[in-house]
Amino acid sequence: MSAPTVSKAVASLLEHGFLEEREDLDPGMGRPAKLLHLACQTASVLGIVIDKPDCWVVAAGLDGELNPEKMRSFPLPKTYRSLIQRLQEQVNSLMQASGEKIPGRGKVLGIGVSVPGLVNSQTDEIVFSPNLHLLDGRRPAADLEGALGIECRMFQEAHALCLGELMYGAARGLDNFAMLDVSTGLGLGVMSGGQLLTGHSGLAGELGHITVERHGIPCGCGNHGCLETVATDSALARLVSKRIGREVSIEETVRLIREGQIDAGEELAATCEYLAIGVSAVINIFNPTTLFVHGKLMGADERVFEDMMRNVQRRTLRPSLADCRVLQARGSKRQGAVAGMIHHLTDSWAPRFPKQSSRERAETERVGRSS
Repeated sequence: MSAPTVSKAVASLLEHGFLEEREDLDPGMGRPAKLLHLACQTASVLGIVIDKPDCWVVAAGLDGELNPEKMRSFPLPKTYRSLIQRLQEQVNSLMQASGEKIPGRGKVLGIGVSVPGLVNSQTDEIVFSPNLHLLDGRRPAADLEGALGIECRMFQEAHALCLGELMYGAARGLDNFAMLDVSTGLGLGVMSGGQLLTGHSGLAGELGHITVERHGIPCGCGNHGCLETVATDSALARLVSKRIGREVSIEETVRLIREGQIDAGEELAATCEYLAIGVSAVINIFNPTTLFVHGKLMGADERVFEDMMRNVQRRTLRPSLADCRVLQARGSKRQGAVAGMIHHLTDSWAPRFPKQSSRERAETERVGRSS
């Protein structure tokens, strides 16, 4: 790229608020240099995570870095109306009196909303949420945008996790990878050729609702024996709760196991074996270069991941497994919500185009020369 081209691109990025400019702290001899970086003081985005048992509202600059001091959480309300009200309150608590700025973070360019369930990308509606039925048929991003006057975009949580890992985690530079979310439910995001695989209406990736136990326990979707009832954080917490005679969260489950207060070897083994079935299915069907697994159950014991991988090796086609790395995800749903909004903003300003084949590139160049 020539210097004038770079200057024009930088000027446009500055105009759109994606970059900030500051002088070099140690310019040395001559004219002070101008340093450019992603906007963090003059612009920001918010991320909203709707989940159970807790919902989150977080703030970040365009570098995507989350600040623990700019986070708010609250228990999931019982009604949709209460949920929207609480989200409005938490957003406003992060913003200055003008309603346009976050202290130390600048103008809010948008809000990314991470949600569970089936999201119809054509109507921007949650058509069905097996584990949070208060969201069924709702449009939280549109409702929040109307109430707050700030652009809001909704992202299915597994897709948001994909974008978070792609932009800020171990998936940087990868065009083909998959994200298996095994937290509250079991969701799948697939990045193929640098694009999210969403299906006709955005409903692709519901691996959690394939039947693995014909006479299994009821699932939130109305079926019985779905994969997400036996291969998730929620599944492990339910098994441990049954063993000790009281209900515990996944966080308490992990703590009790790590501290040696309970022996949950049988429960861990069962959960990991079913999780391996899900991992194997993703590898066999989608042939990703890397598969990330997002879930807290991996932290219960250092051997959990190793045990899962032994089961994966037994159940996966060898050539497909040889092509794929299986890693624990680094990101969070909070990071995913922020990443989703930043991805939307950059795509709106400079949309990505599908990669061209060599023949298509040659034809494009030929047309360009002739015109």
